[in-house]
Amino acid sequence: MKATRRGPIASAAIRLGTAALVAAAPAMSRAQEMLKGVDLSQPAYSASEFSREEIVTALKSRKDNAAPLDFSGKSLNGADLSGLDLSNVNFRAARMVRTRLSGARLDHAILDQAWLLEADLTGASLIGAHFFAAQLQRAKADGADFSRARITADLTGASLRGAKFIEANLSADMKNQSMGLMRAVLSSAVAEGANFTAADLMNADLRFLHAAGADFSGAGLQGANAAGADFTGARWDGVKADALDLDSAQVDAAAAQDALKDAANLDRARIK
Repeated sequence: MKATRRGPIASAAIRLGTAALVAAAPAMSRAQEMLKGVDLSQPAYSASEFSREEIVTALKSRKDNAAPLDFSGKSLNGADLSGLDLSNVNFRAARMVRTRLSGARLDHAILDQAWLLEADLTGASLIGAHFFAAQLQRAKADGADFSRARITADLTGASLRGAKFIEANLSADMKNQSMGLMRAVLSSAVAEGANFTAADLMNADLRFLHAAGADFSGAGLQGANAAGADFTGARWDGVKADALDLDSAQVDAAAAQDALKDAANLDRARIK
């Protein structure tokens, strides 16, 4: 299917969003460099205030009509929470460095400004979860389900093989710029075989993303920066790729001639 043509108003909006993104780059860089100067060996980033048993007890004692558990601002670093049902739990600004959450259910959980560096989210369900300004660098989330989640988080170097981002919103937040223009950062992440069907990736940072065999059917990638990314064998049915930067990216010839023909720097892509 060919990419949908944009009218002058839509194209102008995309250019405006891209211009705003460029103008806000210094502020965004400051926000994403917040890790500098942070000593991750401190107990606040290396220890947990709660044992698995204490969290399990809290989950069991919660009644159906009770307010969701609130671990906002708490330290859960390295805790083994694998397989637990943590749906709707508030983890705002929680420190969860290297926390084990494999197979856990975090549907509609609040993870805004949470620290999930090198956390293990393998096979976790994060449907409808909210990640604003969250730190997930080098997280392991192979097979995780981020469908319909709102993600303006840093996933630099994360492992996302086979992960689902169906109808997820990873676009730039054009309204809230108090911390710089926030967007999903998947720079150098490994998302081979991931599913981005109908996801919103407008203005997202996809530089050097390893997304061979990924499915971007119906996704919106307008203005995203995918310089150096690997899209070999990816699916693009119905994709919106206006101003998608493909400088030095690897793309299939068929996609370059059809679905990605409106992308930027296509002449500089590595077409196979």
